[in-house]
Amino acid sequence: MIRAGSRIWLATDAVDGRKGFDTLAAIVRQSLGQDPLCGDLFVFRNRSAARAKVLFWDNNGLVLYAKRLERGTFRWPSADESSITLSSAQLMELLAGGEVRFRGDELNK
Repeated sequence: MIRAGSRIWLATDAVDGRKGFDTLAAIVRQSLGQDPLCGDLFVFRNRSAARAKVLFWDNNGLVLYAKRLERGTFRWPSADESSITLSSAQLMELLAGGEVRFRGDELNK
């Protein structure tokens, strides 16, 4: 799923969980200041933090991956920025329901 050289952007604010491809792509452009067609991954959560979505371009179209936790919530780090970057290992830990802590300019597990 994650291509070499792709960055992973974590949106720090919650979004309406009903948002789809086009609205999330608009959030990437307007709120995060990124291009949703650049090949990077953009990760969002809903207000309750029980659902997460990952939006990315696969050179043929936008892909939207969604995950709902049956128990608990995603442990989303807080930050002053609208987005922060993650490593692929940190993304997998976050999507598994694990905790990823924020320190300085990068996230550390």
